[in-house]
Amino acid sequence: MQLEKAPNTTAFLNEKEYLYFSGTSYLGVAFLPEFQELVFKAIHKWGTSYGSSRNANIKLSIYEKGETFLADFLQTETAVTLSSGTLAGQFAIKTLESLVDAFYFMPKTHPAILPKNALPVFDNLEVNGELKSIKNKKISIVLDGIAAFETKPFSLDFLEEIDVSNTIYLVVDESHSLGILGDNGNGVSNLISKKKNIKIIITSSLGKAFGINGGVIAGDSNFINLIKKNNLFIGCAGMSPAFLEVFLNAQEIYKSQLIKLKNNIDYVFKELKDNSAITIDKTYPVFFHSDEKIDQILFDKKTLITSFYYATSSKKFNRIVLNANHTKEQLSLLVNSINN
Repeated sequence: MQLEKAPNTTAFLNEKEYLYFSGTSYLGVAFLPEFQELVFKAIHKWGTSYGSSRNANIKLSIYEKGETFLADFLQTETAVTLSSGTLAGQFAIKTLESLVDAFYFMPKTHPAILPKNALPVFDNLEVNGELKSIKNKKISIVLDGIAAFETKPFSLDFLEEIDVSNTIYLVVDESHSLGILGDNGNGVSNLISKKKNIKIIITSSLGKAFGINGGVIAGDSNFINLIKKNNLFIGCAGMSPAFLEVFLNAQEIYKSQLIKLKNNIDYVFKELKDNSAITIDKTYPVFFHSDEKIDQILFDKKTLITSFYYATSSKKFNRIVLNANHTKEQLSLLVNSINN
């Protein structure tokens, strides 16, 4: 189905209005007049784009301001922005290919950070024997902050089974957790136990909860500097400077929208937590329905959800998404349509 106008809490299809519980605009900022006003002001100042290399002699101050803020927000030494989250993930992986001896991946890892020759962390529910036996190596483990078909982060207890003689580059894609989970929406990476042999690298889209086009990589200065020296990075334009300024100036909007979102999550969780067909968590705005026909059932009740076959799964992906702008009435209609 194709929409002629971007959806908010409702969408119009064939001139009929449907409730909209899809997409990734978790904080629902894209249609807020006060957020759009920040966009208009930033575009007036910075233009719609800036087509110049980040390494050119003439630089825009907003990049340093924005990246300094992001590093502080994500609790890392430094950060660098790019034009998309997928590009951020690809830069991180390509840079690691010259640093590490082996890659391992957690289940359902997004293709943006999935190396070609990576091995699974788990083999028949047990930690990979090779991973447990490896010593004095540099390895990378890649995972999503919130993986596909999941409603909370994976446990990382398995890291205790890896010999401490190894240096572990832990790449965490925060695209679906940033802005929602953690302290003030700064994701799940800062909740990982700090250890001398573990280097945490964060990659993320800024186009989901935060509502702006762009991506970020955050980590220690040595790693980020390698990315900045990459010929591809030198040759490509950065993310929109206007959107980076919007991100900086929208922090109070993000905070107030997060409070609204948490209230919506709390209401729906209480109403659906006992439904055996539902996979839901009390902290996350996404839940799943096990009936592969639920998308059609809800469609017949004038409600749209996400339903497709995900890149890393053979199972149909029925994803129901809340955002901060959904009203109590809309949430009640959704709950009643699912329970009845």
